[in-house]
Amino acid sequence: MSSQTAIVAESGVDAGVPWHYGDPMREQRQFGSGTAVVDLSHRGVVTVTGPDRLTWLHSLTTQHLTALAPGVGVTTLVLSPQGHVEHVLYGVDDGTTFWAHTEPDAAPGLAAWLDRMRFMMRVEVADRTPEYAVVWQLGGDEVPWPVRSGPDSLGGRELFVPRGDLTAALELAPRAGTWALEARRIEAGVPRVGLDTDHRTIPNEVGLLGVAVHLDKGCYRGQETVARVHTLGRPPRRLVRLLLDGSVDSLPTPGAALELAGRSVGFVGGSARHHELGPVALAMVKRTVDPDATLLVDGIAAGQEILVDPEVGLHVRPRL
Repeated sequence: MSSQTAIVAESGVDAGVPWHYGDPMREQRQFGSGTAVVDLSHRGVVTVTGPDRLTWLHSLTTQHLTALAPGVGVTTLVLSPQGHVEHVLYGVDDGTTFWAHTEPDAAPGLAAWLDRMRFMMRVEVADRTPEYAVVWQLGGDEVPWPVRSGPDSLGGRELFVPRGDLTAALELAPRAGTWALEARRIEAGVPRVGLDTDHRTIPNEVGLLGVAVHLDKGCYRGQETVARVHTLGRPPRRLVRLLLDGSVDSLPTPGAALELAGRSVGFVGGSARHHELGPVALAMVKRTVDPDATLLVDGIAAGQEILVDPEVGLHVRPRL
C-alpha cells in the first residue's frame, strides 16, 4: 500500500497516533470500500495466562467466561463494589492466553489490580503494552497475530501486533486516522470507558448490558447495583448521541457540561465531524431530561438521539 505523508497527530486521550492523513472525510468514506486500517498503538495490552485464567476472570468481571471458546471476542468490565465502571477489557482467548486491550494509559492500573486478585489461582498477569500494539482493521485476510472481533468492533477487528511488526500491519490496507474511527464509533453509539463515562457510571446507563455484562452468571464485584437497577428500571442517567450545530467551527471539550435552561444536566464525551451526519458527540444526561429538548454545550446547540431508553429496565418488572 502507498504510505500517506500528510499525517496530523492526535491529541488528548488519543495522543501519539495519527488523527488523520490529510483528508479525514475521504478516510471515512473509504470505510465503504470494506478495507482500512487504523493505528491504535497507544492503547494498552494486558495478557492473562495459566490454566485457571477463564474461571478466574469470570469470577472477577461482568462477563460469562468459563466456557469461552478460542477465537471468540468478548467485552468484560471491572466494576467497583458500588457497581461503577473502573476498567474495560476487549478480549479474546487463543487457547493458552487471554489477550485484552484497554484504554490508553489504563493497562498498568488494570494489570496491577488483577495481579492483586490472584491469591492461589494458577494465573499470571502481564502488561504487554511495551511489546504489543493494537491495529484496527476493516476487511482483510488471515494474519499471524491474535485477532479479536465483537459487537463493539465497529464492523472490523482488532489485531494484537508485536511492535516490530507494526509497520507491516499498517500496510495491510489504506490507512485512516482516529478521527474516522471515532466518527464511526459515535455513529454506532458505542461508548468508550473514561471518555464517555465518569467515575459514577454504571453499565445500565451506557447500554452495556448484554454487550459487556452477562445477566445470568454468578456473583461478581458490583453485581448487586447492576441487578437492582436492571430489575427496578430507570438508571439515573442515560447515554445519548448529540447532533451538534454545524455552523460552529469548534467541537465541545470532553467532559464539558451539558446545559438546559441554564442548569447542568450532564456532560459530553467524545465528538467528531462525521462525513454524513456532520458534527456529532456522545453524552451522558440525566434520565429525566426531555429527549426532545435542545441542549447547550460549550455554546453549541445540540439535539438528542436516544441510545439508552429513559425507561430501560421497566420491561422486567412483574405485572401484578
